[in-house]
Amino acid sequence: MTDSGNAEAEPTELAEIRGFGYERARDELVNVVKMLEQGGMDLDDSLALWERGEALATRCEEHLAGARKRVEDAISRSEAEEQV
Repeated sequence: MTDSGNAEAEPTELAEIRGFGYERARDELVNVVKMLEQGGMDLDDSLALWERGEALATRCEEHLAGARKRVEDAISRSEAEEQV
């Protein structure tokens, strides 16, 4: 989710997530979910945390898609070698 009224959040707070490995993004996402489930934050803090969670989930999905592609490519290569 992107909020055009809060465009500054992407470059400063959320851009760092692009460099996260899968495990780091997953672990932080788990913590974000726990914090949101506990509640007690004001609306702005909750929304900022939710946006971070969305960015972390997207990063995890990117890693998983890359892993899926690598597995599919390896299977295709293996099948091609078997046909030779």
